[in-house]
Formats: sequence, structure tokens, C-alpha cells
Amino acid sequence: MPQIIFLPHEELCPEGMVVDANSGETVIEAALRNGIEIEHACEMSCACTTCHVIIREGFASMEESDELEDDMLDKAWGLEPDSRLSCQAVVADTDLTVEIPKYTINQVSERQ
Repeated sequence: MPQIIFLPHEELCPEGMVVDANSGETVIEAALRNGIEIEHACEMSCACTTCHVIIREGFASMEESDELEDDMLDKAWGLEPDSRLSCQAVVADTDLTVEIPKYTINQVSERQ
């Protein structure tokens, strides 16, 4: 069973966390199941960038992003070459190290 190492994030997991993941589930599914409340304004439908993460290790083990995800990622804050939307990043059989960016762009929150 692969593991996901979530690097420390000031608000979501200050100490960082290592969680067991199931092959075939998304990074956000594993995070939410373990109490890491990654924002997902579009309910994980690949229609926003609030669940943007950076895969620091294990990126090559995942299937490549599709055009829709790439288009959404272009709008993400702090985009890096190993960025993914956690709702689209499917865990394979390899451990991952994931960084949750400090900021996210949430159009709904910005209007309030």
C-alpha cells in the first residue's frame, strides 16, 4: 500500500502527516479521509484550482494530466512543473511526497 507524505502546512497539517493511500484513489481522497481538509470548491470536478498541490516526490509514477487539468492548472497560484490538481492526481503504487501551497485562488471566497 503506497503512502503519501504531506509536508507541513501551517493551517491544514502543521506537523505534516504520513497517510496510507489506496492505489487508484486521488490524492485529495486520501487527504480528506485522514482529516487533511484540502479545499475543493468545485467538489472535485476539475473545475477550479483550489485543490492544487505540488508532488515533490513520486510525480513520474502518476498518469499524466489531461488537457482540462492543464488548462485549470494554468490559473493556479504558485504553479510549478510538478503541480497537479489533487482531485485528478491518482495514486499508483509508489509513495508520494506532497506539498500543499500556502495560498489558493478561490473565486467564491474572494467575493465575500
